[in-house]
Amino acid sequence: MAGDAQSQPDALEASRHCGGTNVLPPDLVEVIEQDHRALDAIVRGDQGPKKAVFSHRDDVTLANPLGPPARGWDQVEKTLDRSVPQMRDGEPIRFERIVEYADGDLAYILEFERWRGKAGSSDEIVPMALRVTTIFRREDGVWKIALRQADPITTPRAIESVRDQEG
Repeated sequence: MAGDAQSQPDALEASRHCGGTNVLPPDLVEVIEQDHRALDAIVRGDQGPKKAVFSHRDDVTLANPLGPPARGWDQVEKTLDRSVPQMRDGEPIRFERIVEYADGDLAYILEFERWRGKAGSSDEIVPMALRVTTIFRREDGVWKIALRQADPITTPRAIESVRDQEG
């Protein structure tokens, strides 16, 4: 498993490059890299490093693919506590930056996160991928995640795939 990961571009180095012309502030680049390292912990079942990069304010929002959006630090923390233990024995493969932008105290990135690991009750290591939009906000001089939205859409899909399952 580790040998395959080394044949891929270094995930953290790849996170620094994209097609945009906007230059991200160095302190934001470091927080994005910290967030990427947190994925390494998450896919091993440890949500602690991810919690550290999230804002703890009342308007922080997490919309992950395992449930409805969580708003406010208490709800975001509960969502992480519920969802992260479902992943284990994993490793990040790479981050594919689609776009990045920063202006003042707000910034965003859109990426594909690719990793492999065990999910749920399965003992099989499988590849996984998410399309992730992350909005960062500078809080008291430190960049924090204000919003993270992730879904499994990484390839084209038919319009029928967005049918409301409740309706």
